Amino acid sequence: MTRFNNKVVWITGASSGIGEALAYAFSREGASIVISARRQAELDRVAANCAAPDKVLVLPLDLADLDSFSQKSDVVLHRFGRIDILVNNGGISQRGAVSETLLAVDQAIMQTNYFGTIALTKAVLPSMLAHQSGSIVVVSSLMGYLDTPLRSAYAASKHALHGYFDSLRAEIQKLGIKVVMICPGYIRTEISLNALNPAGEKHARMDRSQAKGMSAERCAAKILDAVARGRREAFIGGLEVLAVYLKRLLPGLYARIVSRLA
Repeated sequence: MTRFNNKVVWITGASSGIGEALAYAFSREGASIVISARRQAELDRVAANCAAPDKVLVLPLDLADLDSFSQKSDVVLHRFGRIDILVNNGGISQRGAVSETLLAVDQAIMQTNYFGTIALTKAVLPSMLAHQSGSIVVVSSLMGYLDTPLRSAYAASKHALHGYFDSLRAEIQKLGIKVVMICPGYIRTEISLNALNPAGEKHARMDRSQAKGMSAERCAAKILDAVARGRREAFIGGLEVLAVYLKRLLPGLYARIVSRLA
């Protein structure tokens, strides 16, 4: 398929997991891609494995470094002339009880997941408005709707993204720009290994549910389908997706189930 032939796609968090799988998927469908993350060596590896390495721009980026985004956006525009699709995929998770987690950890999660995402979007949005076209894709999480123990800061950052980008959609949907919210459940990535513990160090353990989850490649395929169809939102995962509807329809039952997870 070549649904994204000649499109320019910028993907954050592209050095592993869902972001890496998205880079390969968009590249196979003919897109020129910009891949960003903190690790240059891993980005170079991903670029070399893409279907068309000559159509890949490796652009290291730290989502916590908000002041760099305008310059990074200028680099992309200078190379390709436009940005058709921005995939806000980069982020970090968290594992820890509220009573034990340092405030600095809460702040770090919000800085990367929320402020980093909206700051990069603000840097790219003027170009999309000038062309009156484009798609802003936000890889959120089912945690943007749900609440579970030991994920307070992570859930808060994802809830915040939904409020922000739903509002943005209402502002720009008549201007030819789409906002697509992606809500993955359990996907087999390193997100739990890299999650921050209460002290701000790496959790360094794979969650059992994560290990049994959907592959990143299958998740990426579903994301491309959602973007191609212009979906407002897509829930991606297994049976855990049903938790969103359980909370919506039977909130008391959902609360009892979640309390047992503690």
